[in-house]
Amino acid sequence: MNKTIIVSNRLPLQVKLEEESLNIVPSVGGLATGMKSVHADGNGIWIGWSGLTEEALNPELSKKVDKAIFKEKCVSVSLTEKDVEDFYFGFSNKTLWPLFHYFMEFTEFERDQWIAYKKVNQKFADVVLANVNDGDTVWVHDYQLLLLPQLIRDKKPNISIGFFLHIPFPSFEIFRTFPWREELLKGMLGADLLGFHTYDYERHFLSSIKRILRLEVNFNEIAYRDRMVKVDSFPMGIDYNKFYKAAFEHTNQEEKEKSELQRRLDDHIETSQDTKLILSIDRLDYTKGIPNRIRAFEHFLNIYPQFKEKVRLIMLAVPSRSNVPQYQKLKSDTDELVGRINGKFSTVSWTPIWYFYRSVPFENLIDLYTSADIALITPVRDGMNLVAKEYVATRTKKDGVLILSEMAGAAKEMNEALLINPNNFEQIADTLKYAIEMPLEEQQTRMEFLQKRLERYSVEKWADEFMGSLKATKSLDSLIVAKEMNKANENNMLSNFKAAKKRLLFLDYDGTLVGFKNNPADAKPDEHLINLLDRLNQIENTDIVIISGRDRETFETWYGNKNYHFITDHGVWLKQKNKEWNMLERLKNDWMENILPVLETFVDRTPGTFIEKKKYSLAWHYRKADPELAQIRTIEINTVLTSLISNNDLSVLKGNKVIEIKSSSVNKGKATSRWLTQDNYDFIFAIGDDWTDEYMFEELPNTAYTVKVGVVKTKAKYYVKDTLKVRDLLNSFL
Repeated sequence: MNKTIIVSNRLPLQVKLEEESLNIVPSVGGLATGMKSVHADGNGIWIGWSGLTEEALNPELSKKVDKAIFKEKCVSVSLTEKDVEDFYFGFSNKTLWPLFHYFMEFTEFERDQWIAYKKVNQKFADVVLANVNDGDTVWVHDYQLLLLPQLIRDKKPNISIGFFLHIPFPSFEIFRTFPWREELLKGMLGADLLGFHTYDYERHFLSSIKRILRLEVNFNEIAYRDRMVKVDSFPMGIDYNKFYKAAFEHTNQEEKEKSELQRRLDDHIETSQDTKLILSIDRLDYTKGIPNRIRAFEHFLNIYPQFKEKVRLIMLAVPSRSNVPQYQKLKSDTDELVGRINGKFSTVSWTPIWYFYRSVPFENLIDLYTSADIALITPVRDGMNLVAKEYVATRTKKDGVLILSEMAGAAKEMNEALLINPNNFEQIADTLKYAIEMPLEEQQTRMEFLQKRLERYSVEKWADEFMGSLKATKSLDSLIVAKEMNKANENNMLSNFKAAKKRLLFLDYDGTLVGFKNNPADAKPDEHLINLLDRLNQIENTDIVIISGRDRETFETWYGNKNYHFITDHGVWLKQKNKEWNMLERLKNDWMENILPVLETFVDRTPGTFIEKKKYSLAWHYRKADPELAQIRTIEINTVLTSLISNNDLSVLKGNKVIEIKSSSVNKGKATSRWLTQDNYDFIFAIGDDWTDEYMFEELPNTAYTVKVGVVKTKAKYYVKDTLKVRDLLNSFL
């Protein structure tokens, strides 16, 4: 039976050594809860680090830990103290975390830590590969393992791989500063499905893919190597029923069952009918905007003094990465701010901020959620923020107000909350006043909408949606009509090639025999290509025809001393071995003087584009242009040109990063059909990469071997992934 392998930096277990006795407790909440059904019910295993370094374990104890972990359907990745220091505390949290959260001033680019990051990703890959079989599914999680999908794909190309990023993906302008950006993106593209919390993060990722790797993106699908990679957004939910049920039981508990914290909260609530509790819960992280929140609360008390002694901000800050300098400074700044504001505003019976720097058990968390009238959640950047969702889930009476930063991923789906800019103190202060004074009816209306949405899209639904989409990516291959020219298909073709009496090979040039160049004039044939064509040209009873949209003059310059067959200008000119050039179609080119000025205006408005003027066509190249601007311009130029040529015998062809205007009376399809009348060929092969070659594929008989370069929709029967594979394929004929 096929299994599902979940991979994350840490296992969903708390593994502790207490005087050499082993204590293993399952983790609760967050990812562990979301993956529960996938892990337990999906015949799955979970791979991650146990939290214990190699130095902490002797061989005997290590075996004992592995055995105990395996009973929980988990497998541990062994890490040294140096791995943890350089990979986790180093690169993951001093480079990727601040960069992806837009804190460039905290971002470090240390090569040694990058090497450690690659090394640890390989360690994870080795453990995955030791446990995975064909037909299995692997789901990789988060920023610590961005290279892992491709490392797995390299060794196991036929398994399903999903990846989910639990933090924001930054804009292109931020991500482009990352020194190893290409490697990171290629690592992620090893997955079949890439998931993000919001469409914004998805959009930023696709922008980097287009701009940095220069890959074609069709809506949310990326053609990469010989695969289609899908990118989508899946907003992570919570275990809604768990929080709602706990809150419901909490509100019905007897006085003697209440915790000490709840009694303290009740004392404050009962002091006055107008008393309001404002709750703030976060990890102590610079992304959470804690100092800004405290200053905004101070501003609120200054401009709305009528709320003094009536409101209290309860701040719970959970310790996080306390050995990192930025976090140590944040703790110091927070302590100082809380102390200063409490000193400034406190009275004998009232302290404005209750500040707790600790973790609290689940029951105390419910105490806080159910007692708070307002939740103030104001991160300056946050992938999702589940605290906001947990607060909403505990409002069993549908009262309470959520104030949420628009910079949190959760804001995209929680529009009924009061959304604020976390850097706008005036707005936060005004919103606090609005929340305090909000009528109960409005509170309940907003909360009802929020609760219905969160209950419907729980963390289990999130996991099911992702796994369903990952399974569906297998059908993406059906969108590509062509089959891969794999070894079996290649052997079958070569068998027919050898058995044939008369053979014909049509070879496109740019994007097929040679890779694309920013300047078309740089695509001169290299020595390897010349040697390959010479040898093909010497095969008995075989006609080799180079068929191209390039002009006759270029090929005369490059191949003037070669006795090859040529069809140029999309089928205008023909040259056969030992014969002179022959014009197949009599064309006019006076139309160019009307079209050229139009193309020139687009060149002026689109940096990185240029015009290639041929004898019988005009080509607007945009390979070096900004991909998103080029996408807009291609729509514009197509609209303008279509209206201009409506009464002329002209066509607009969209090639690979080029738009070409040419006569409608010529194309590669007509030229190949004409050539076929010259002899009785019993083996026909044609290969090309863009839309101009589709005419050729369409006109050739069904028995022909037609091959497309690239993974795209095509009329060709087969595909190869790139020009390197083209040359390998042509070599096989020799």
